[in-house]
Amino acid sequence: MHSTVCSFRTLDGVTLGVERFGDPAAPLVLLAGGTTMLSWPDPLCTALARGGRHVVRYDLRDSGTSTTVDPEAPAYTLRDLAADAAALARGLSERPAHLAGIGVGGMVAQVAALDHPDVFSALTLAGTRPIAPGPVDDDLPDHDAATMNRLFALPAPDWSDRATVAERAAASAEILGDDPTAARATAERVFDRTPSTEPAVQMANQLGIVFSKLDCTPRWRERLPNLAIPALVVHGRHNRFFPVGNGQALARTIPGARLLVLEQAATAIPDTAADEVAAAMLAL
Repeated sequence: MHSTVCSFRTLDGVTLGVERFGDPAAPLVLLAGGTTMLSWPDPLCTALARGGRHVVRYDLRDSGTSTTVDPEAPAYTLRDLAADAAALARGLSERPAHLAGIGVGGMVAQVAALDHPDVFSALTLAGTRPIAPGPVDDDLPDHDAATMNRLFALPAPDWSDRATVAERAAASAEILGDDPTAARATAERVFDRTPSTEPAVQMANQLGIVFSKLDCTPRWRERLPNLAIPALVVHGRHNRFFPVGNGQALARTIPGARLLVLEQAATAIPDTAADEVAAAMLAL
């Protein structure tokens, strides 16, 4: 399906890179990446558009074609990223939007839905958890220790070299239980879309490392029971970065939320699950 790439400028001067699928007059599904828009696979975007939705995926700040300043010292907070999502949704449609976030983009989506309840009509959270980066709550499973040790043992690539960055992504995917071939191809696309070969900028695009430097306070988990919109939680059974207990906790906390566990998935949403995930999102 044909898509259109463009940009959106918020009232505070932030430019967000966006890509649109489907009819702009259709109900809006806004996809917050983690951190680039390519975290959301093309087949899922196409399936949602075939289902009669105007699908827009976008890059968070300091990634892709959105505003990039200094990923090593971001001057914004998680709540600013949530405000970006609300501003984009308002600018694209007069009707409330279905907001979806994956990974750390799921954290943005949770805060956006809580801080801007009039802007969003439904919420999908994929492969994420109900707290910010850092120490976890006692009832939530942390990153799988053996997996993290293997990830940290990988040599740092030359972030300015496309081939070594792509190979590093493939090696990380294999450790995480994702498809290395798909990860390599996505990393190459991310590299090609990144506005600079500066190592800090490339690393922010490839790893989303900027989130570890954001102000992610105050906590929002305790506010989740106040959500009054339909919600879907999607989680890979074999997710070793955010183990499935995190998705289960989200589904328990958000009133009426549906939990969809992808039995053959890990961190990423595989192309083979696109139709299943799209059907669940369209049912909200």
